[in-house]
Amino acid sequence: MCEIDEVAARVYRLRVLHPTDSVELIAGRSGLTVEEVRATEQRLARLSLLQPSPSGGWSAVSPETAADTLLSAAQQDVLERQTAIATARAQMHALTGDYLEARSMRSAKGRVEVIEGLDNIRAVIDDLARTCKSSVDVLSPGGPLDEAAVSSATPLDLDTLARGAHIRILFQHSTRKHRLTAKYAARITAAGAQIRTTGVMPSRLLIYDNEAAVLPVDTEDTAAGVVLVRDPAVLGFLQRLFTHHWDRGLDFTAEEEENGPEPTQLERDVLLLMAAGKKNEVIAHQLGVSPRSVSRIVAVLLDRLGATSRFQAGVRAAMNGWIS
Repeated sequence: MCEIDEVAARVYRLRVLHPTDSVELIAGRSGLTVEEVRATEQRLARLSLLQPSPSGGWSAVSPETAADTLLSAAQQDVLERQTAIATARAQMHALTGDYLEARSMRSAKGRVEVIEGLDNIRAVIDDLARTCKSSVDVLSPGGPLDEAAVSSATPLDLDTLARGAHIRILFQHSTRKHRLTAKYAARITAAGAQIRTTGVMPSRLLIYDNEAAVLPVDTEDTAAGVVLVRDPAVLGFLQRLFTHHWDRGLDFTAEEEENGPEPTQLERDVLLLMAAGKKNEVIAHQLGVSPRSVSRIVAVLLDRLGATSRFQAGVRAAMNGWIS
């Protein structure tokens, strides 16, 4: 849109005073060249401030009338946009009944539902997180969180805590020395969450309000789908499973003794899996640590126990009361 500068205001005022003057006379009165006056009058005409006069020259139009003429199209556009917004909002609101009905059906007791597709899985978890009222319990195996996971989880967790719900998260011991996970843990712990770590966890698990649980269809491939559980009997088992591991966890902020006479919790976990006949690669996967770290821990344990084999180390660890 053209601007009304000092030159345009001067020419407009002269046209109000002298509507029938020639361009040359207006140029003389204004101190402008003929070309400058013509160009300015064209600008004023585009702004609807001047209109051709039947007797020649230009007639000045009042600013109010010009504004109505100039802005009517814009006002019509705004009106059409407002109408479109109102229509869209009404259509969205019309879906509220369907949403509540479907949600109540999904929430029916005894329902076990398999959900596939990453977008669908995220939508279900976001919905459960945003609507939970009392508690969220999480088993989170697989090692440290990446930046995307932290960015996604932090606002949801803080919002949940702000609503007065309790959050308990159980990570694996390998997350303790991971800077990003530790920063995330510190932030939500300061907001009221509880975080602990443990060694071996059976599966990823989320429990909301003790009324709905989410666990993977395939523990080896979490993208394969999840199972949404609302059946009271299954929920009761999953709650006891979470409590079993939570009670054996170590507070995230607590320090573990290292290389003392008694094994650390991580070393106990390695011993238990060694005694079960697991190879280093399997142990590393289950504990969320690197195979190199497991190899180092195994070597240290063999040395401390004076053992020459993994089997002998397991026997001596049991005799020492390190594992049971």
